[in-house]
Amino acid sequence: MTVNKTGGNIETKRSFKNYQLHLEWKVPNDITGSGQARGNSGVFLASTGPGDDGYELQVLDSYENKTYVNGMAGSIYKQAIPLANPTRKPGEWQAYDIVWTAPTFNTDGSLKTPAYVTVLFNGVLVENHFELKGETLYIGQAVL
Repeated sequence: MTVNKTGGNIETKRSFKNYQLHLEWKVPNDITGSGQARGNSGVFLASTGPGDDGYELQVLDSYENKTYVNGMAGSIYKQAIPLANPTRKPGEWQAYDIVWTAPTFNTDGSLKTPAYVTVLFNGVLVENHFELKGETLYIGQAVL
């Protein structure tokens, strides 16, 4: 699959709660730009509404590309810095192995148990049973 930037997000038709996911991705060999302008995308581990509402694992060309540490490939966007940067160079396949535990909520909507994620990036552990603080917002702090 190739992302069509004008077509919106690629999403499953089914809903999932707790799961394990293997995903392979790559940025083009001839990528241009710098920082967040190099293949910026994400894997939404759970969507909570329209667009980019939810919990995001960052996809980005982080091979010799400086950006903020909680926005590089393997980060839980704006919440968790990856434990390592095993990114391969542009044009080479990258792999994520993700173990997701969805948050649960009480009947009044308050948080009962938080979301957790473990991520192996090209076979290297980069997120180890990380407890998310809430949704991964583009601007602002996570809200529980």
